[in-house]
Amino acid sequence: MPPAADDARHLLRNAHESLPEGGLQRKLELAAKEGRQLRVKLGLDPTAPDIHLGHSVVLRKLREFQDLGHKVVLIVGDYTARVGDPSGRSSTRPVLSPEDIDANARTYFAQARTVLRDEPDLLEVRHNGEWLDMPAEDLFRLARVATVAQVLERDDFAKRFKAGQPISVLETLYPLLQGYDSVAIRSDVELGGTDQTFNLLLGRDVQRAYGMDEQVVLTMPILPGIDGTEKMSKSLGNHVGITEPPGEVFGKTMRLPDTAMDQWFALLAVDDPGPDAHARDRKRALARAIVDRLHGDGAGAAAEAEFEKVFVARDVPDEIDELAFSGEVVHLPALVAEGFGRSRSEARRLVQQGGVKVDGEAVAELDVPADALDGRVLQVGKRHFRRLRRAA
Repeated sequence: MPPAADDARHLLRNAHESLPEGGLQRKLELAAKEGRQLRVKLGLDPTAPDIHLGHSVVLRKLREFQDLGHKVVLIVGDYTARVGDPSGRSSTRPVLSPEDIDANARTYFAQARTVLRDEPDLLEVRHNGEWLDMPAEDLFRLARVATVAQVLERDDFAKRFKAGQPISVLETLYPLLQGYDSVAIRSDVELGGTDQTFNLLLGRDVQRAYGMDEQVVLTMPILPGIDGTEKMSKSLGNHVGITEPPGEVFGKTMRLPDTAMDQWFALLAVDDPGPDAHARDRKRALARAIVDRLHGDGAGAAAEAEFEKVFVARDVPDEIDELAFSGEVVHLPALVAEGFGRSRSEARRLVQQGGVKVDGEAVAELDVPADALDGRVLQVGKRHFRRLRRAA
């Protein structure tokens, strides 16, 4: 098998789609013939300060391109973030301040570099404010690339238009601005989730309009959250952050439904013990591998040992109901009363007598900071548990 075909097969093995068909292999062959690297693009709008395992699916694919000697171009969407990506949205995104965007970008890309090879020959980081702060004449030229009908074909726009929900003119420009990023950095390949397909394909149209060779589009499947159904998202509380402590990462992974394990093994490129292994053993292997990847070899085994000590030895079941709460400070007796069907007076007495525990440790305080409870296990008595989750 020619090297380019072999590399293409490796890069596509867990991808959702590559367009046009056969395009990636042709790009690899041309790059080899010309003796140059491919420029592989990922645009990220820093709308939040942290990244999670869902983001790492695309970042790991970028790392595979780097390992084959190609250059990854990360684009900090400091200008596109001001517009707001409408992908998958049923309403206009809230506008972030420039200060928030800059602060998010600093932590976001510091975390991305923990997955990618941070070497000058393999990684280039750019801000699209470098080229999107353009004269009106240049913006008019870009706006001519797409028609209104073409933009409204987007599934999210079509649904909003049919429902009579507002769509700002600025939002309709977003795919064109993202496409112009591909012109500015001369992208050969652009990656994104399946929810980005429209934007990525429009990037090919923009490149063609500017007389450039069109990029190959490579989309990756969306990683489900620890609930096993919804897209992993911090706002849904079903995420695993890549900077979370090892114990948190291990414990959250152990809550993943068995039905979602195959997707996690495939998308996170973790070695699977195989279908003959017991589901619990497979999940532990998955959790160990993820913790090792994020925190170094051996961290997974240590997290498993702690999990065994705190949860298994104390008879905490893997599958427990969640209990949502809100506010910055939580009145523990009220939470116990709500979650376990106790009276306020009984709940208060249980707390004061040490009968209420958080992650196995008795809590005597009546008022507890919300940050100290989110994601932890609340226990009343020996057999009653709830996983605490802060409402978005």
